[in-house]
Amino acid sequence: MSENSNLYNQYANKLSHIDQKGRVVAEYIWLDGSGIKLRAKCKTLDHKINSLADIPEWNYDGSSTDQAVTENSEVILKPVAYFSDPFRGGDNVMVICESWNWKEGSNFQELVPANTNFRHFANKVWNHPTVAAEETWYGIEQEYSLINTNTKFTLWPLGWPNNGYPGQQGPYYCSVGANVCFGRVIADMHYKACLYAGVKISGTNAEVMPGQWEF
Repeated sequence: MSENSNLYNQYANKLSHIDQKGRVVAEYIWLDGSGIKLRAKCKTLDHKINSLADIPEWNYDGSSTDQAVTENSEVILKPVAYFSDPFRGGDNVMVICESWNWKEGSNFQELVPANTNFRHFANKVWNHPTVAAEETWYGIEQEYSLINTNTKFTLWPLGWPNNGYPGQQGPYYCSVGANVCFGRVIADMHYKACLYAGVKISGTNAEVMPGQWEF
């Protein structure tokens, strides 16, 4: 770990213990116009969050996120879920939001789903009487690779030899031991952060490539 990383961790640890005088930092998070990247902005609230109703709507400039034109750039954030913030700790929260545009010609009276607000349309299915009567199960797996070197000339995964490639797959999947399992500390920190936040994460494991994990 670099000296800069150590300094950052010391600084973050000190900040997490600073008294916020009863105020809460709410990190509003949404999907931008790419449909892939997340955006976020913070809002100070003067009370602890006990329910979704305690979190107000907010807005942002959609012309900078590929979600609105400059002439009508305000996009409304509607909170739909919140989680305890594992980074700031305390009563701070991370707020997952839907994005809504003002309908053209409505004189700011009617909102329509933004271009990546797919949840709105999915809700119509989930809330349909036929579906609502069922017990719906959802399962999502996310695989990712930890990168050890990322420069202009080199992109190299964690655990790979500096001058070649790792051995064939087999010993790395669900592995234990420092000679075959790379990045467990990071994966465990992510796991605990999810549990602290209240995310319904069911488990993790090392995958078939060195430096590859799944949750």
